[in-house]
Amino acid sequence: MVKASTVLAEAAKTPFRIMAGIASRALPKRGKPPLFLFGFAAWKTFMYDWFPDKEIIFAPTGLWPIEFDINWKWRILSDRRAEVMAWQYKGLPQLKDFCASKNIPFHYVEDGFIRSVSLGALETPPMSLSFDRQDMYFNARGPTDLETLLSTYDFDADADLLRSAQTLLGKLLSTGLSKYNTGADVSIEQIYGPKIGKRVLVIGQVEGDASIAYGSRGKYNNNDLVRLAHLENPGAQIIYKPHPQVLRGITKPASDPNLVRGICTVLDQDISLAHSFRTIDHIYTITSLAGFEALMRGLKVTTIGCPFYSGWGLTDDRQLSRRRKRKLTIVQLFAGAYILYPKYFDPIAKEYIDIERAIDLLAEMKAAYPFANSEAWVKTAGE
Repeated sequence: MVKASTVLAEAAKTPFRIMAGIASRALPKRGKPPLFLFGFAAWKTFMYDWFPDKEIIFAPTGLWPIEFDINWKWRILSDRRAEVMAWQYKGLPQLKDFCASKNIPFHYVEDGFIRSVSLGALETPPMSLSFDRQDMYFNARGPTDLETLLSTYDFDADADLLRSAQTLLGKLLSTGLSKYNTGADVSIEQIYGPKIGKRVLVIGQVEGDASIAYGSRGKYNNNDLVRLAHLENPGAQIIYKPHPQVLRGITKPASDPNLVRGICTVLDQDISLAHSFRTIDHIYTITSLAGFEALMRGLKVTTIGCPFYSGWGLTDDRQLSRRRKRKLTIVQLFAGAYILYPKYFDPIAKEYIDIERAIDLLAEMKAAYPFANSEAWVKTAGE
């Protein structure tokens, strides 16, 4: 057996440069930089595809703060290359501040505005995601990366971007694509009936959704919105479109649509958003993205909360934002929110793509898989 003293003596004779080489080879090779995910549901394994160059580490959902302090802080700090992401606010409240104090890159993550051919609640992988360092894009209480982009980007100096945005906006409208692309393409005239006056569409939301909680100071539910639309538009036909998750029984509504049937037409069928806009003059919403999709079509939009697209001179705003002082065109707003802000990914080819390819791919998927929006699909997906 070789004595330790002999090894040390030999090491002392070895030039420093050679010893350094021996030591570096003896150390285990460092793997991929770690990416810690907090608040991500277990089914969101698509993150492995989105970040193949990272070691994806899912933290358990529902962590207690003490668990984070004992089991996770040291893991994050053990590698200077570590990054952290949180799905909406489902991560720990102190996560962002911890990362800021340790100079660790941190982002909130949420679905983008062109997502899939079916609902996220059915665990359909997204085709787009938004990553925000400051806050969730729907939080009206403070600045977000999206709001900062819309407030500061020099759109006038980027003629190529605006030309592209104009073309892509037209393409999106011509395909009839939306965020989730659920609902049937129907003869809207048979459902709405003959138009004899003003027609107002009220967009229902999942009432427990974070976009309402953080995007609206007032505590409104869908029935409140229907009653407001009815009050402000005497003589108009009021049509109420409940959220697809409610219509499909995935989410239980907080307000009963039956209580407002006397003042509106309730759509009991999940109609595609593009078709539901036909023959409509005015849209009412709390914070729904559908309001922005209505703006794309030149419709008047009243927002009761403060969604990301309000406050730029395009909407009838009932909740004002002091930070949003700039006037934007619909093309500029589309360019910022749909082209510059999110990232797009092909879930089949497993590669990043641009928005144009995302629109084409979604159109192909919707045409190829119409069954994905049927009631049978919903029942199968839940099994």
